Amino acid sequence: MARKQNISVEALWQIERLGAPSLAPDGAQAVASLTRYSMEENKGSSSLWLLSTLGGEPRRLTSAGDKDGTPRWSPRGDLIAFTAKREQEGSKDAEAQLYVIAPDGGEARRAAEVATGVEGFRWSPDGKRLVFISWVWPELKGPKAQAAKLKEFKDRKESGYVTSEAQYRYWDRNLPMGRVAHLHLLTLGKDGAPGKVQDLFEGTPYELSRADPSAEHFDISPDGKRLVFAFDPAAEKRPDGRCALAEMDLKSGQIKVIVQDAEFDLGTPRYSPDGNRIAFTASHQAIKHTMPSQLAVWERHENSWDVVSHEWDHDVHAPLLWEEDGQAVLFLAEQKGRTHLWRFDLPDRRAEIVFEGGWLNGYDKAAGTLVTVADCALHPARALAHLPGQPARRIERFNDALMDTLQFGKVEEVWIEGAKSDAASPNGDPVQMWVVYPPGFDAKKKYPVMHSIHGGPHTGPGDNWHYRWNLQVFAAQGYVVASVNYHGSSGFGYAFLDSITHRWGELELQDVEAGTDWLLKHKWADPKRVFATGGSYGGYMVAWMNAHVEAGRYQAYVCHAGCYDWVGMFADDAYTWHAKELGSWYWDDMARVHSQSPHAYAGTMSTPTLVVHGALDYRVPDAQGLAYYNTLKARGVDARLLWYPDENHWILKPRNSRLWFSEFFAWLQRHDPAVKKGAGKAQSQTQGKAGSPRRGSGG
Repeated sequence: MARKQNISVEALWQIERLGAPSLAPDGAQAVASLTRYSMEENKGSSSLWLLSTLGGEPRRLTSAGDKDGTPRWSPRGDLIAFTAKREQEGSKDAEAQLYVIAPDGGEARRAAEVATGVEGFRWSPDGKRLVFISWVWPELKGPKAQAAKLKEFKDRKESGYVTSEAQYRYWDRNLPMGRVAHLHLLTLGKDGAPGKVQDLFEGTPYELSRADPSAEHFDISPDGKRLVFAFDPAAEKRPDGRCALAEMDLKSGQIKVIVQDAEFDLGTPRYSPDGNRIAFTASHQAIKHTMPSQLAVWERHENSWDVVSHEWDHDVHAPLLWEEDGQAVLFLAEQKGRTHLWRFDLPDRRAEIVFEGGWLNGYDKAAGTLVTVADCALHPARALAHLPGQPARRIERFNDALMDTLQFGKVEEVWIEGAKSDAASPNGDPVQMWVVYPPGFDAKKKYPVMHSIHGGPHTGPGDNWHYRWNLQVFAAQGYVVASVNYHGSSGFGYAFLDSITHRWGELELQDVEAGTDWLLKHKWADPKRVFATGGSYGGYMVAWMNAHVEAGRYQAYVCHAGCYDWVGMFADDAYTWHAKELGSWYWDDMARVHSQSPHAYAGTMSTPTLVVHGALDYRVPDAQGLAYYNTLKARGVDARLLWYPDENHWILKPRNSRLWFSEFFAWLQRHDPAVKKGAGKAQSQTQGKAGSPRRGSGG
């Protein structure tokens, strides 16, 4: 039997990534996208696969395209719709288009030719129509006018972006200049001919969210006569806008606002099976910007709505899905470093776990059959079928052959005493920390330890598989890796999440330091080989630590896409949240803002740091990383810069990722006393070659 190897960066990119499932109406099959990456070609390709919930091998459904995604089964079960860029009948898609294919195979056909492209979509219950999103010029009428305007825009010689909007960029792209997201109705053509398209919002002031509008932002009623959608009623759209819900009569085109409250941000509406109720999420933003999204229900006959989960201290995440009896709603919610599928019973307002993560990435339910796609810290996403009265069963094994060749480190969930969120409390709050040990860990040996500090700050990773910050890949290099769910993290109740507001850095630092203390109490931890790394808010934290932790406690830091200067950060795509998080606009109280900003303490920074940033990062603009790097160089602090002109907040290209890991590990090794002293080969068993973990199991 071949000896198993530690997971490498190359192996990480060989893993096939399974997307969210869509079930056939009878529940017998699911369809999902599967993405495969090529390090040689430096790109990924996605195809659609059919997964039987009753037994049998998965079957590949599409192969002609390379970006087939977001599949949805038609209500009649005769077609599967998906988005793709393809070449068909001599016409190559410039923008993603909507395609349909029969589940028994054959050639996919373009369902419509939409010059401005297609994004999220939903089927109408009759299976003959679909509603989709496209970004259009709202002042124009008809698809010909849109196509002509698009051609004119692409042919222009000027490159300047001109706007008067408050929200004009998101994540890694400028929002289409002068365009907004409209819902369109597509009636499928006969015999494969492209169907007729109608802009449902044409001539109205309505548009969907400008921040990644998706199929979760709207729904079609069970009788196919109405459409509900979330929209921002404010005249000027802002990143922190509060959405309301409106309903359209698809026959008359009349639109009526059904739920609007200036204190709430509303979203992700879903019709009940009888169409008389709508479930949606509601966040009471007037109380505080950190308020969770809770489950709410609108009653048609009473024309009233209520937040039904207000006594349940969890944040509700889409997708929402009604049970067939209309008495409960399914959704995702985090709990202590894991994401589960929950069933919220409406009559008694009680939540129970239906499927326990790990980390649930997607699910669907039809005809009593549930399919889940979930990962955990020990394996990438897997699909399970849950049939009534039967144990859950794997319905694919895409990655099993590869995973069987790899060995992984033990994952441990520990709880430490962290910071006091309440000064009156006699003890620190319990704080969760995930620890991943190197494969073949031997408690009698000495190991370097490394913090992987998560971003957010209001996220809560834990028992999950991560393709960019993969703790198993880190541990495979010989590090004991710790990930602290510090104060401010999600999944531990609202008070814990909100505790850091207006005092960023304070409690989180105490939590990370408590984690370091826990690690160093163990004989296997080498106190002279301690490192801290983090991305986004985690990058903010390592910059903050460089200024606030005594030099020498950590041998080196890695700051990926980190927030460095909260005044300079005003160039980001989320600037309207700054005063809410920090407690003031910088022009009103510069001292308060600076008290939470690493750059204001640059005079005390002396620990070597690798700074990583992407030029397309609009969430944390790359000037943040460059300013931090330049500051360290000006102060004579050992620093190294890895800058990508073609990456955003995340490193998404295979070869760029390989370079990222290579620089990451080389930097830590450079500042590892055991490596610098050449201590040899006995101790270097805990270290591998940069970017390519050593083989074998010895620590």
